[in-house]
Amino acid sequence: MTTTAQTGELKALAEQAGRDLEDASALEILAWAVEHFGPRFCVTSSMEDAVVAHLAARVRPGVDVVFLDTGYHFEETIGTRDAVEAVMDVKVITLTPRQSVAEQDAEYGPKLHDRDPDLCCALRKVKPLEEGLTGYDAWATGLRREESPTRANTPVVGWDEKRQKVKVSPIARWTQDDVDAYVTEHGVLTNPLLMDGYASVGCAPCTRRVAAGEDARAGRWAGRAKTECGLHG
Repeated sequence: MTTTAQTGELKALAEQAGRDLEDASALEILAWAVEHFGPRFCVTSSMEDAVVAHLAARVRPGVDVVFLDTGYHFEETIGTRDAVEAVMDVKVITLTPRQSVAEQDAEYGPKLHDRDPDLCCALRKVKPLEEGLTGYDAWATGLRREESPTRANTPVVGWDEKRQKVKVSPIARWTQDDVDAYVTEHGVLTNPLLMDGYASVGCAPCTRRVAAGEDARAGRWAGRAKTECGLHG
């Protein structure tokens, strides 16, 4: 168990790294994380694309890639996960909620995502990730500052106060053009839905295609003030 003193040291380490690595490349940021945390570092992926997983595997082959199977994913998302596991040098770890969709429906009523999306996300995303990250001191995300106003201040390395862990966002400074260029250069797997009008891919009931000119995350929880699932604050 991590002591209070150790937690304080981790927080200070993360905040200092955020300053020191602000202008570093994604590979340099990931190399820092691997050097400091080794097997207690993982990558999380929604399987919208495998860019961060690919980057991390270049630094640490066989790196753990954690995926949340909410029970509501598009078939294409599950297919992307299976393809990543098959062709990349990573270890995919699939987390699932404590309740199946049917069990959740029985307790809370059907289509909880329509009536209380925050609770649905808490049950099917936030809690499973919290439990799944128990064995790690640091985790990497694919957050990028340009994606939405709520992500504009994402540090490349920061402190996840909620989970008391170091949070690494190696492509925080990347633009969509940077992502596209990396995907093209390295032949990185991407979710087929990105070629079918979806700019951001989440659970099927709460995700729609976006129109030209719309914010990349406009297709998530459309018509609601909600813009985040709760995994990132």
